[in-house]
Amino acid sequence: MSTFRLRGGRVYDPASRIDGQISDVCVRDGRIVALHEQEPVDCEYDASGMIVMAGGIDMHSHIGGGKVNLARLLLPEDHRNRPPPENPLELASCGDCTPGTFATGYRYAEMGYTAAFEPAMIASNARHTHLEMGDTPIIDHGAYVMLGNDELFLRMLAEHTDYERLRDYVGWSINASRALGVKVVNPGGISAFKFNQRSLDVDEHHTHYGITPRNVLHVLARALTDLGVPHPLHIHASNLGVPGNIDSTLATIDALEGLPGHLTHIQFHSYGNDGPKKFSSAAHRIAEAVNANPNISIDVGQIMFGQTVTASGDTMKQVRQAAFASPRKWIAGDIECDAGCGVVPFRYRETSYVNALQWTIGLELFLLVKNPWQITLTTDHPNGGPFTSYPHLIRLLMDKSFRDEQLAKLHPDVAAQSPLASLTRELDFNEIAILTRAAPARLLGLADRGRLDAGAAADIAVYREHPDREAMFRTPAWVFKDGELVAREGRIVATPAGGTHYVEPEFDRSIEKVVEDYGDAYLATNMRRASISRDELCLCGNGGRLLPAACGIHRQSHAESAT
Repeated sequence: MSTFRLRGGRVYDPASRIDGQISDVCVRDGRIVALHEQEPVDCEYDASGMIVMAGGIDMHSHIGGGKVNLARLLLPEDHRNRPPPENPLELASCGDCTPGTFATGYRYAEMGYTAAFEPAMIASNARHTHLEMGDTPIIDHGAYVMLGNDELFLRMLAEHTDYERLRDYVGWSINASRALGVKVVNPGGISAFKFNQRSLDVDEHHTHYGITPRNVLHVLARALTDLGVPHPLHIHASNLGVPGNIDSTLATIDALEGLPGHLTHIQFHSYGNDGPKKFSSAAHRIAEAVNANPNISIDVGQIMFGQTVTASGDTMKQVRQAAFASPRKWIAGDIECDAGCGVVPFRYRETSYVNALQWTIGLELFLLVKNPWQITLTTDHPNGGPFTSYPHLIRLLMDKSFRDEQLAKLHPDVAAQSPLASLTRELDFNEIAILTRAAPARLLGLADRGRLDAGAAADIAVYREHPDREAMFRTPAWVFKDGELVAREGRIVATPAGGTHYVEPEFDRSIEKVVEDYGDAYLATNMRRASISRDELCLCGNGGRLLPAACGIHRQSHAESAT
């Protein structure tokens, strides 16, 4: 590969404490290197007057697996009547709410994103998830394996199995599925729904197993810490979307007992029940809790107005939401009693009191959390809105006057009472670089991503500075993936295969006998063939590079990051 220099750009690299410094960024063989300014290079790009950041990282985006395909199938009208791509490098692929695999890679790269992570992979369907992510061009990828509702784990927990065995089962699940971390969805609640239990609060007992979500959360968080997995437990908390769920969200933080935890799409878990409509914002209480607990990180799950489709492993909540489907159709499914999913199309409307309030709550969270290293930018694609809306969201966060204009268009009761209008904070380029690059990389343990210092992977986005931040972030001048130019002025110019990020924690291999015996007794899946080898993972990833993240590394606290 060639050596090139980006000359004279304004560099924002929070991981290296570079905040708008005008400097060169040099690349050799796909890596950033330190070169003397007079050292010859094969190619030079004039980045004068431009903003240079690392490639964007979306740490929570539903891009692969069974329920994503169900979402695509449920809305054929989202994919019909689209003209074929004019760019000969782009294979036919379409869709706005849930784009096809090819379009997903193209659209991310066009915006300057170079990695995205599927947050809901189940072990029995891991091969399909990796195959689908491998079919997504350009961007690196990885997935979190879902635990906490699988029957074997709940049986072991209910039978008071030694903690070490539970920890080994978590380690086996990560290794077998080639995951980057663990996600728990409505801890114990998906399983409880199968026993006709319609809700399960943090300290409520599962009607069959007798365990509580608090038990599930603490064991999983402790196991990941002991296994040295860099990414904290990825938590979809209890009572998603329920008015008054602020109490269970705070109880979830309490259940961690100081252990690291990442609360995902927290906008959907930040609701009070005050006021005449018994539905209100509790964003300030969530922000206070995050600000007071450096072991906690969050992503927002910002809703964006318009048509989308919600696809979640939280069957309990999706069945409840089916009555609000728009258009009126939905899907619920289950796989091997290990997990479920619900797919419900939905349109977020500015004139809806509930939707308008959800919109303001997400923005309040972004603006009230003090330490940007504790919060990352997501829409929980496609649940809160398509990832292609990120440039619009960035403008909302950086431009108060624009934010106020949008607030004035909302349901009048929300516009009148929301504290959003009084929040004067406007995020700057350095904070945006943290939310969209540096913080996700650190939270996932990607030591050479989300940064621009020597030795880092040359994933780079170069933007022409423009007062309209939405236009600016929608169409970078240049996007490089591992040192290769993949997009220029919003047009794809190369389509390399992305790499696969995963971890390989150590565990006692004797747990495999427990898993196999359970599979023989209860499952159709042959658990002896569950584990995905490195060679197979490479094939699933379309020949892309394997990118194992180190386990057992020291987790830098969010408080340390802020200093």
